Amino acid sequence: MEGVRCISSTIVQAATHETENQRVELTPWDLTFLLVGPIQKGLIFPKPKPSREKETDQNTFIHHLRTSLSNTLDYFPTLAGRLATTEHDDETISFFIDCNNAGALFIHAEADGVTISDIVKPVYVPSIVHSFFPLNGLKNSEGIFKPLLAVQVTELVDGIFVGCTINHSVVDGTSFWHFFNSWSEISRGSFHLSKPPVFQCSFLDSINYPIRIPQSVVNQFQEELILPHLKERVFHFSKQSIARLKAKANVEVGTNNISSLQALLSHFWRSAIRNKKLDPNEEMRYYMLIGARPRLHELPEQYFGNAVKNGIITMKAKELQEQRIGDIAREMNRMIATQTGEEFKKDFESWIASPKFITMATVRSNAMATSSSPRFNVYGNDFGWGRPIAVRSGSGNKIDGKLTLFCGAEEGSIDIEACLLPETLDAMANDQEFMDTLTI
Repeated sequence: MEGVRCISSTIVQAATHETENQRVELTPWDLTFLLVGPIQKGLIFPKPKPSREKETDQNTFIHHLRTSLSNTLDYFPTLAGRLATTEHDDETISFFIDCNNAGALFIHAEADGVTISDIVKPVYVPSIVHSFFPLNGLKNSEGIFKPLLAVQVTELVDGIFVGCTINHSVVDGTSFWHFFNSWSEISRGSFHLSKPPVFQCSFLDSINYPIRIPQSVVNQFQEELILPHLKERVFHFSKQSIARLKAKANVEVGTNNISSLQALLSHFWRSAIRNKKLDPNEEMRYYMLIGARPRLHELPEQYFGNAVKNGIITMKAKELQEQRIGDIAREMNRMIATQTGEEFKKDFESWIASPKFITMATVRSNAMATSSSPRFNVYGNDFGWGRPIAVRSGSGNKIDGKLTLFCGAEEGSIDIEACLLPETLDAMANDQEFMDTLTI
């Protein structure tokens, strides 16, 4: 496959810039992501049919996407802004979003000779996919001088890839897809959003802003991480296969509390550990992002920003290898059950008193980490020429053990985009017990 060629790069501002509400404070949920990378997700679409009119710069689908993006930014002023800081006299620093309409980055690119099949058919995700995303390699803290939102529309031979990079200190997965869904809605011709974003809530307003971080902590923001060679593969699980795993897990431990997703993730974690060469007594960790919106009634469903915290399950390698899916899923279920609204509030207060930041090093050792969710509306993103064919993620925050979850194209199915060492993926491909649960 050939490389990606940039055709144009422009800054897109909100069509109507309001001068009020210029500043949005970052919460502990936002600040904790300053040292990691942005969220990068993208969709593959069939190529739009050519217009019957003579094609000009004003009627191409690229112009249409740029214009609809500008109109969408009217509703999302944080995404058209930049991060900003204030240094205080007590040797602390605070971060906020300056909604100054500095604009989002919009890149039009072309992948010469690359087809949709070249992207979705190979067993492993082709490395060229990472080139379909802008702002690779940045940390969220660099949003002070880089766009908080960047879009790259890459033309393929028979389709287009719309790749979106958004600063993770400004959005979580829910808000990422809220924006993506809204942009496609505006692109289809809507004048008003069906789900406008909410930037404030009573719970967050009670915090004593700005949140001050010791300058000594900020000076440690220079972590560099050298990763081993990794590969990615998308594993497809049908609705029927997931139902069987759920039934099996619940029967094994005599309950009906284990969810489909808990059973599926436990099955995947167990299979991955079984196919690694590990010390049986080595401690393994599973990180899950737990959502606050369903747990804090003060938090609106359409709250735009981060509203997640990390939940961790810890087990020894031999326990994961020897125990049943149900045993592992029960541990996962118990951990999630402890994540109440009160726990979220306690963690909030604790973070303000003693700031702790997620880093790539935090989760890289003997860990598996889940991001995204099969509940997000991925395949409803129609920009006016049809539903997407597939979804892929960028290089941001990829470590050995990173699992990115998506709903599948078929209702009730789930795709797991797994980033692992090549030898682990190869071993899993030869693991009949695991492969029998997949949809090929």
